[in-house]
Amino acid sequence: MSEALTLSQRMQASMARWTGFFTGRVSGEAAGVQSLPVNLGGYDYARANAGAPTRLQSVDQALVWVVVALLMWGMVMVYSASIAMPDNPRFSRYSHTHFLTRHVISMVVGSVMALLVFQVRTETWEKIARPLFVVSLILLALVLIPFIGKGVNGARRWISFGIFNFQPSELAKFATIIYAADYMVRKMDVKERFFRAVLPMGAAVALAGVFLLAEPDMGAFMVIAIIAMGILFLGGVNARMFFLIFAVLVGAFVMMIAASPWRRERIFAYLDPFSAEHALGKGYQLSHSLIAIGRGEIWGVGLGGSVEKLHWLPEAHTDFLLAVIGEEFGLVGVSIVILMFLWLSRRIMVIGRQAIALDKVFAGLVAQGVGIWIGFQAFINMGVNLGALPTKGLTLPLMSYGGSAVMMNLIAIAVVLRIDAENKQMMRGGRS
Repeated sequence: MSEALTLSQRMQASMARWTGFFTGRVSGEAAGVQSLPVNLGGYDYARANAGAPTRLQSVDQALVWVVVALLMWGMVMVYSASIAMPDNPRFSRYSHTHFLTRHVISMVVGSVMALLVFQVRTETWEKIARPLFVVSLILLALVLIPFIGKGVNGARRWISFGIFNFQPSELAKFATIIYAADYMVRKMDVKERFFRAVLPMGAAVALAGVFLLAEPDMGAFMVIAIIAMGILFLGGVNARMFFLIFAVLVGAFVMMIAASPWRRERIFAYLDPFSAEHALGKGYQLSHSLIAIGRGEIWGVGLGGSVEKLHWLPEAHTDFLLAVIGEEFGLVGVSIVILMFLWLSRRIMVIGRQAIALDKVFAGLVAQGVGIWIGFQAFINMGVNLGALPTKGLTLPLMSYGGSAVMMNLIAIAVVLRIDAENKQMMRGGRS
């Protein structure tokens, strides 16, 4: 009888805990610990005395190690993909380690910046959200000014600071996350009204899009638009308004492609990259990317054994790094990269959901925005390399060569780690 009663009490306590997870309230008797408005999902925590001081707990080590693994693997592949580039007359003045050296410097600088950013409280980002977005717009405008913006391959996307080039579109992605999260918190009371809740945000993103399309950089604009739309949806915009925004966005991109002859040619080349008409034109990169991945088969030809990187596949160290991974590590290597990005994006989204459950809406939306950014950009880059999507100038986050991208990715990850640390601090009874 006593065992049955104990079992009944355990079942009642378990039901109370699960009910509390969905309602946001867990009683102390049911949980047996301090009341928390969130399912801890495996986090270890302890009771905190009412007046005891609390400090930030350790960071999410699994997330850190996955990021480190992607960075290290990316560093090796950047060297492998660029080692033969000095044999090309265009890069004859570079050493064989030129791109590796610059990539390592970007990683080191990005890591130092990430450590500094981790010290910044989440509330500080909320305060500077609008000024940061304005600064990103100003930098996007400066890129278009002659003698300030630097052009490469017909695109003007960089500002030269002498020893390094900075790409403002990478800052704009991060600034859009911060601004959109702050915007949704401020507009929470009118989120059911289209013109008051959505139109101002749409205008801000459209202004950024005007600058990006003038560079041109349609890929960055697509990422920024998806980030803004995702945060609007996660922030509580109803489904009808979300699908209306989605329809407008799709229509806008279709019109941009239809109005641009060279963008239309990219679509046609994507549909048949091996045709005589496109094989040496817009379908050249895609066709050689598919050849590289096909050569890799299951296990790959081995590290350093890629043939396509020997002046056949353009931008092998940036946009088409995954193709070199596929050739040298095969299907197994590509699958591992996909799984690592899938885990990373999911983990970041979970951190965001925990912050929202702890009533930290801004922090939660920022973390989820970073998850959308990394996940969506990785998806687009992988889709392009695998021939599932038309060619688009987007790098593989954390892995591809590109100083601005690597630094902003690491800064974004540092903000997420700070949010996670503050979540754990609140779970232990401390203030955020």
